[in-house]
Amino acid sequence: QVQLVESGGGLVQAGGSLRLSCAASRSIFSFNAMGWYRQGPGNNRVLVAHITDEGSTNYAGSVKGRFIISRDTAKNTIYLQMNSLIPEDTAVYYCAASSDSLAGYDYWGQGTQVTVSS
Repeated sequence: QVQLVESGGGLVQAGGSLRLSCAASRSIFSFNAMGWYRQGPGNNRVLVAHITDEGSTNYAGSVKGRFIISRDTAKNTIYLQMNSLIPEDTAVYYCAASSDSLAGYDYWGQGTQVTVSS
């Protein structure tokens, strides 16, 4: 069984920053990729950023240049540094992991709320 635990959400003013953490119960190298999704009010859950087992990263266009995904392999943890936050970033953010490239993301955290006020 795999457990992913997110932390770091909260309420911030527009222009501020937050750093989300996702601690995995096993080595992140055991996953094909890990990523961050978000789901805002009335919206579908969408992929924000992901990082592969090789360290390659990819970002949604809406966050490119503002968010950075990173990892600490010794701590089995990935991070999402969110800068220059805008109200449209308000959402529940979910950590996800993929055990197989053909299966998509098959492990999920509980989610952490991020609210950005104007």
